Amino acid sequence: MKKLSTLQLVPGMTVAESVLSYDHQLILSKGTVLTDKLITKLDLYGVFTISVEDTESAEPAYPDAAEAVTLPADLSYSERIRLSPTFQQFKKEYELNVESFRGMVNDVVERNVKLDVGVLLRNSLEVIASGKGQIGILDMLQNMREYDDSTFTHCLNVGLIANMFATWLKWSPEDVETVTVCGLLHDIGKLLVPYTIISKPGKLSAEEYAQIKKHPISGYQLLLGQDVNEHVLYSALMHHERCDGTGYPMRLVNKQIDPFAKVIAIADVYDAMTASRVYRGPLCPFRVIEIFEAEGFQKYDVEYLLTFLEHVVNSYIQNRCRLSDGREGTILAVNREKLSRPFVQVGDEYLNLADYDNLTVSDLL
Repeated sequence: MKKLSTLQLVPGMTVAESVLSYDHQLILSKGTVLTDKLITKLDLYGVFTISVEDTESAEPAYPDAAEAVTLPADLSYSERIRLSPTFQQFKKEYELNVESFRGMVNDVVERNVKLDVGVLLRNSLEVIASGKGQIGILDMLQNMREYDDSTFTHCLNVGLIANMFATWLKWSPEDVETVTVCGLLHDIGKLLVPYTIISKPGKLSAEEYAQIKKHPISGYQLLLGQDVNEHVLYSALMHHERCDGTGYPMRLVNKQIDPFAKVIAIADVYDAMTASRVYRGPLCPFRVIEIFEAEGFQKYDVEYLLTFLEHVVNSYIQNRCRLSDGREGTILAVNREKLSRPFVQVGDEYLNLADYDNLTVSDLL
């Protein structure tokens, strides 16, 4: 038996010890064979590590994992994005901002320097402006995954997603800017957790695990000394709280959770679920939506989550796709009854994917 982080898991591995949520609800039973969807489910529940059985091979055993690394003869959806001038400009601005952000936040944590929120926000808005065009911010971020999954890149991603999300919610320009800062600083408390714990490949001790779970409180306390909006403070403190009371550190429920923190919670988990794994590239957005639909409506604000998922689907209308049976088609319309199963045209046939139990969008083309 060995302990692995969720980023090290591979389909086909067997769960060695039952995985429980923070309120002791069963997530995965001992003996469960992991699939791509189950690994992503762990992100939804905020699980950092699990125990798996020792195995001689770490080869992907889930069929879709092999498909994810096999490109068609012509350019894939991701390849076309990465070769576009818009993406190249976005990548340049993103790289510059990551290094600037790293320096500013390290100064706050290590030397207690006052944070210049104006500069922090302006730099991030420049990244967003560089990505304006035919390609959405979510697609841009999914194709920046060659970066390591550090706290800095994750926070930048969450800030950019939150900015877009708040615009979809029709928040005021001032609130959109505030929630962007909330995303940028939500995980600052993790920088106070020793890197040896964050990056530890083996089993975490009870004390080490407890230290990781303290990062929301640590971030809140660190930001108390800075000139930041109260929503920024609450987002650092509450981004792991869940509407059904299963989150941490205070087990808050629904209206007790700051609305900005609710937005950050969704953006935070979306970024985690779309992260690359050792066996595949980023998940197809429709797979992520399916997981949110199955598990998320009790844990996240329903109005916010529906808005987020519906706009993600809308951004792919008229996009070519591959279905799980191998056929290719065009996404025509949102299915509001089942957002993960849109209406798709395949040749002369029009399909409502909600009418088919085993037919899904597996890839964007």
